[in-house]
Amino acid sequence: MTEPVDSLASLRAFVAAADTRSFKAAGQGLGISSSAIGKAIGRLETQLSTSLFHRTTRTISLTDAGKLFLVRARRMLDELREGEAELAEASGSPRGRLRVSLPLTGTLFTKALAAYVEAYPNVELELDYSDRLVDVIDEGFDVVIRTGETGDTRLLHKTLVRFGWRLVASPAYVARRGVPATVEELSDHVCLRQRLSSGRMAQWPVRTAPGVQISASLVTSVIDPLLDLTLAGAGIAAFPEFLVRDALARGALVPILEVASDEASVLTILWPASRFRVPKVRELVDCIAQHVRTEAKL
Repeated sequence: MTEPVDSLASLRAFVAAADTRSFKAAGQGLGISSSAIGKAIGRLETQLSTSLFHRTTRTISLTDAGKLFLVRARRMLDELREGEAELAEASGSPRGRLRVSLPLTGTLFTKALAAYVEAYPNVELELDYSDRLVDVIDEGFDVVIRTGETGDTRLLHKTLVRFGWRLVASPAYVARRGVPATVEELSDHVCLRQRLSSGRMAQWPVRTAPGVQISASLVTSVIDPLLDLTLAGAGIAAFPEFLVRDALARGALVPILEVASDEASVLTILWPASRFRVPKVRELVDCIAQHVRTEAKL
């Protein structure tokens, strides 16, 4: 019979290491040393009589047992956070950690997050910016914002904004290279594209004839620098309409092929159904929804 260990600390160390795939990064996130993370996980493995990680000199990865235990460990920590939140609700002071996954187009949420931090200083926001499709429950996120709908019955959701897309370029680029009259003429222009974390290129909201490919003269992994490059006259790019509305209004950008680029998308905020009664989650959802409607000028 093994001696009991500090299960809560070990669980937190295990989940942090699983999230970061690094004892060092996990320790930095929890404010302890990497050796302390390793020892805590080692004690947990001894208690469970199984290995949770494959270890090499450079990397760690979850074993099959580790993957199974990670789901339960997240749930146990979630239950603890919910209990803490319910006690906080009784005192009227939301507190604790809140994990939020945001799309790479993050500027739309800046004011909302700043307002939330000011209103609830005892809540620790952990923001993860990514374009990948996260598993909200299994990865332990409290709130996730993504483009598109969801069919996951474990989640509640709210539509933040429906928006169209625009192909745009700067007046300087148009003066230098002209305006394409058709989609096919885009092949003669400098096209600025975004490559998603999946490896595929983000689709442009235009219809092309069979066999016609839109070039990629310059590729970025995130969209915000793409906007800076477009404003600087580097080429033509596609953006959500709300992201370029002000630049179009002041003439810093001009529309390209407007008729061909009016397809609509939806931005959705998601959260586990079990979490909405937690004050810090409910308040964040409401805060983001209110600010996004204002920022997107709906």
